[in-house]
Amino acid sequence: MVVTLYVGFSSGFAVVHLTRENLRATQIMMQKMEAVRLCTWSQLTNVSFVDCYNPLATSNDAGGAAYSGTVSVGIPASIPDAAAYKTNLRLVTITVYWTNFSVGKPVVRSRQMETHVARYGLQNYRYGTP
Repeated sequence: MVVTLYVGFSSGFAVVHLTRENLRATQIMMQKMEAVRLCTWSQLTNVSFVDCYNPLATSNDAGGAAYSGTVSVGIPASIPDAAAYKTNLRLVTITVYWTNFSVGKPVVRSRQMETHVARYGLQNYRYGTP
């Protein structure tokens, strides 16, 4: 009975730990996505980043789990080549990677988020002509 209780607690703590890592990765992606909203059209470029997180630290410079990632900007493949607005849309993809150690073995985890960014605002393409 004690062994079963121990296995239950250790499995529960492992699930909580993985959930916290996933949540932090999602927070990082949302932070980068909000930064994309503040960029002008000419500032949208491909970049790499590293974000460290230590929940017990008072600043992000205190080490902890390292989340590395990329912000990729490209032309959406889902838009037909004949579409007049194809050059006015960009596909922004944010990918975050981190390493989790499961039973002593490194396991690389990742999450990804995508959005479209319009040069003159989305309303011109959905609701009418500019």
